[in-house]
Amino acid sequence: MGCNELAIMVLNYIWICLILVAFVVGLARLIFWGDYEAFIGIVNSTFGSARQGFEISLGLTGVLALWMGLMKIGENGGVIQMFSRAMNPLFSRLFPDIPKGHPASGAMLMNISANMLGLDNAATPAGLQAMRELQTLNADKNSASNPMIMFLVLNASGLTLIPVSVMTIRAQMGATNPADIFVPIMIATFLSTLIGVLAVCIKQRINIFDRVILSTFGAVLALIGFVVWGFNAMGQERAQVVSNVVASLILFGVIIFFILSGVKKKVNVYDSFIEGAKDGFSTAVRIIPYLIAILVAVGMFRASGAMDFLLDGLRAGVSFCGFDSKWVEAMPTAFMKPLSGSGARGMMVDAMSTYGADSFVGRLAGVFQGSTDTTFYVVAVYYGCVNIKNSRYTIPYALLADLAGVVTAIFVAYLFFS
Repeated sequence: MGCNELAIMVLNYIWICLILVAFVVGLARLIFWGDYEAFIGIVNSTFGSARQGFEISLGLTGVLALWMGLMKIGENGGVIQMFSRAMNPLFSRLFPDIPKGHPASGAMLMNISANMLGLDNAATPAGLQAMRELQTLNADKNSASNPMIMFLVLNASGLTLIPVSVMTIRAQMGATNPADIFVPIMIATFLSTLIGVLAVCIKQRINIFDRVILSTFGAVLALIGFVVWGFNAMGQERAQVVSNVVASLILFGVIIFFILSGVKKKVNVYDSFIEGAKDGFSTAVRIIPYLIAILVAVGMFRASGAMDFLLDGLRAGVSFCGFDSKWVEAMPTAFMKPLSGSGARGMMVDAMSTYGADSFVGRLAGVFQGSTDTTFYVVAVYYGCVNIKNSRYTIPYALLADLAGVVTAIFVAYLFFS
């Protein structure tokens, strides 16, 4: 089975299940409750969802062109290499089994740096190259090595600095400030990565009290703790204003940094932007059939009442335990994210369409989307390309990182938006 085939099969089964469950629930409503409107609503939802998917994709064109143009400037300006050099001391401690100067180190650093900057097109080739290089060091060619597991958990935790796709969709869905989820996503994704990496370090008996590891993780925790304390002390309204200002300053600072890095490298900044913008336009066009497919399936699932049954059950359980349950409506995005990126994107769009892009649920769905990655897709593609049959403890530890991201996302959403 090829690199992408397993991941595509997972999405195939999800898509079929959503439609079949919608049919079964609709049939049950018709037979047992005499609801003659059930199938009319399901069929009508397909037309509305298809139209919505097309309109969203068209609206994404401009924003994607903008950000992919800026990302191309940074890529050509050597920003990935800068990040790689900055992270090298930490990486040498997290991957003690990799000999100094081995090509796997460079490829992994390039992959993680590109992922942090949202450069998916650059991240995937570097990641696949890293897996091939790691396989040359692997004593058991059918079983994942320790460095492979650490690398996959890092990827699956979804560490990112610039959640371009989430901000782009929020802009298209009419959010007042599409970047207001920037700081919450940054907190959630850093904690997700931190928990995943620490768990693997303990499992692999890596010295977490090493000066570099301890200082790096300690600094991240201190920064997150300071941000949470500061925003909690401000009060809801002021925290929202400060968060928006900080997010805007950081994003604008990133733009300036990318441009200056291009100027320093004597890159034709304008041409680089145009090159990246063309890729953004092509990407927006390419995702039209995928977005329509998943939105139609999700729309049928919701119109049938199956989504309400699922959420009502979860809401009842949460309320029984004495907790506030308004975050439950955003959980379909969190459930879908480890399985399928496009599926989770569809769930996020559905949440924003149903509750509003600036609602608590709409924002939390965006934070869920940006705080973790598609664990099963990452494992299938990366291990599939080097024919790894035994992933050992990769998936449980990657899902632990995902769980940490989901719990943190709920916490910060209440802190910033509730």
